[in-house]
Amino acid sequence: MEQVILPELGEGITQATVACWHVKVGQQVAVDDDIVELVTDKATFCVPAPKNGMVQNILVAEGQPVRIGQPLATIR
Repeated sequence: MEQVILPELGEGITQATVACWHVKVGQQVAVDDDIVELVTDKATFCVPAPKNGMVQNILVAEGQPVRIGQPLATIR
């Protein structure tokens, strides 16, 4: 199982908000598929799947803040 982690977003940015999930628990994903859309006060961006597999868990709900390095989901 591998965690999807919120990556570094740029200088001075410490958190983002989950705007929407593009996947559901149990869904198959391929490496580099966009799985979640995040927003900051400066930009909107997507986080890709780090590997092929099935989404096991979504750890942060839409509308919730997330900090750099925090797990967003798990893929198995």
